Amino acid sequence: MKLVTAILAALIGALLLINLAQAQPRAYHQGELDAMLAPIALQPDSVVSQVLIAATRPHEVAAAARWVRANPRLRGDDALRAVQHEPWDPVVKSLVAFPDLLIRMDESPQWLHDLGEAYRWQQPHVMQTVQSLRQRAQAAGYLGSNDEQAVYQDQGAIVVQPRTEYLYVRYYDPYVVYGSWWWPHYRPVYWRPWAPRPVFVTHHYHHHRPHNWHYHRPVHNHVVVKPYVRVPEAQRRPIIQHHPVVQPHQMPAASGFSPKQQIHQRNGGGGQSAAVPKRRS
Repeated sequence: MKLVTAILAALIGALLLINLAQAQPRAYHQGELDAMLAPIALQPDSVVSQVLIAATRPHEVAAAARWVRANPRLRGDDALRAVQHEPWDPVVKSLVAFPDLLIRMDESPQWLHDLGEAYRWQQPHVMQTVQSLRQRAQAAGYLGSNDEQAVYQDQGAIVVQPRTEYLYVRYYDPYVVYGSWWWPHYRPVYWRPWAPRPVFVTHHYHHHRPHNWHYHRPVHNHVVVKPYVRVPEAQRRPIIQHHPVVQPHQMPAASGFSPKQQIHQRNGGGGQSAAVPKRRS
């Protein structure tokens, strides 16, 4: 009888340990975070924020992707109006404006799950990793201001914002834009390139932008982007020391693509654009 009791106690203890281990969130290695965020880190801030929040709802992303595949002719405002009454988070609904990006997310379920878990439990590391990847791309000459977007520094963080009401989501190759990949055991997910396909969105688009790149909690309500605030000269510091510093309240003048970006575009780089309504703060 004592032997049976001891065995039962051991089994119960083992089950409790297993349940406790399963309840603990997984901590992702920096190499995993770099590989995980490499495909999206260079997108405009609002798109990065939308993808991160949507990743915490993989089932809704899958449903939205199915809807996009079933309605290939609906784009822009028509698509956003059509999904208004779907039981999805507003961020997931907004991603139907970028069907190619949404479909790639759905085609990578393990990546999507890991991204959502990392964002849920390691938000500071995720946001810092995005900044680190942007630094690498900027140093390599693949992230800069052009006619479509402005790239500048705001309180020690690299910001990517649309220059006009048009928001572009372009494909880029993580193995090119960041230079030689530095983690041999952790590599970015492969996404099929998508061709340029302008999508004009003027209504029902939920614009999410991280308020603080160093630590960002999920925001599920509508966010209004506030005007940029001038930062005192004494508080400004460059991220890439050899690059000129731009005041946060100013957007750099359009300079077009760099030679490397032009070569990459000729080799198949593409994207989608969506017009985003201007918001008053």
